[in-house]
Amino acid sequence: MDIIITEKISGKAIEELKKTYDVLGDEDLWKDRDSLSRRISEAKAMIVRNQTKVDGKLLEATQSLLVIGRAGVGYDNIDVEAASKHGIVVCYAPNENSISTAEHAFALILALYRKIPAGHLSTANGHWDRFKFLGNELFGKTLGILGLGKVGARVAIRARAFGMKIIAYDKFLSRYGYLVTEAGADLKSLDEVFVNADVISCHLPLTDETRGMVNYSKLQLMKMGSIIINTGRGELIVERDLVRALREGIIAGAGLDVREKEPPPESELNRMENVVLTPHVAGLTVEAQEKVIDSVAGDVRRVLEGLAAVNYVNFPLPKKGEAKSGQ
Repeated sequence: MDIIITEKISGKAIEELKKTYDVLGDEDLWKDRDSLSRRISEAKAMIVRNQTKVDGKLLEATQSLLVIGRAGVGYDNIDVEAASKHGIVVCYAPNENSISTAEHAFALILALYRKIPAGHLSTANGHWDRFKFLGNELFGKTLGILGLGKVGARVAIRARAFGMKIIAYDKFLSRYGYLVTEAGADLKSLDEVFVNADVISCHLPLTDETRGMVNYSKLQLMKMGSIIINTGRGELIVERDLVRALREGIIAGAGLDVREKEPPPESELNRMENVVLTPHVAGLTVEAQEKVIDSVAGDVRRVLEGLAAVNYVNFPLPKKGEAKSGQ
């Protein structure tokens, strides 16, 4: 077996790989650790999404694995340090679904501000309660962005078209950096963003520092009537604290595409009219997925052919054995 695909990943680029390599595609393989360990011991390449936990223990089973392709922008489900110790290239798609994710973040903002999901359900059930769904304008409101990177900056640019003021927290950017100036953002401290924003949109990566960053003490700083959006990583928000803040009326709503645990357990969030939930689909558009798969499959092919990966996390060429160009 040359390449194993452990989740639901398909497209023209995958079909092209199959013309040259022996490819096993099993969208449920990530659920069976024993089978996954057996398969990974045979493979030269592995392509995953976010549900496959590629940890050090799993990588101990590798014998000839040269490259792991992560079909997406985040790679916190992959132990990059362990992969590097085994000489395995980790590649990903850092830009390809940024537009789709930014658009989805804005869809959640608009859905909450104009109470669209609740309004739809009420109207579809035969009601016509116009003033029950009195909404708010985005014009003149302040959008606070946590993480002004590839997605956060795109959200900011779209928000400016709605007449919003942009403030942002990003410890790695300077006041006159490209993303800051082009997004029209004013850099603030983390607390200042929570205090001043009407809408907060989360776009930070998951690290030891950012895990649980949005907790009850931070939510208490937010304005009455403000909302929070998360299309970044679910673990950025402490969900029990979010439920408490919503229940107590500290904030007016939340839009969540990502959760602390996925799939999430039963939660009070499921029954709140001022919460909009989607199943980690911000980057799942036809266009974005085609670009993501093209990028990752292209890098996997390059590594197997002995060439350098373009979008790599650790290093561009494997540091063990020699890559081969096919069967």
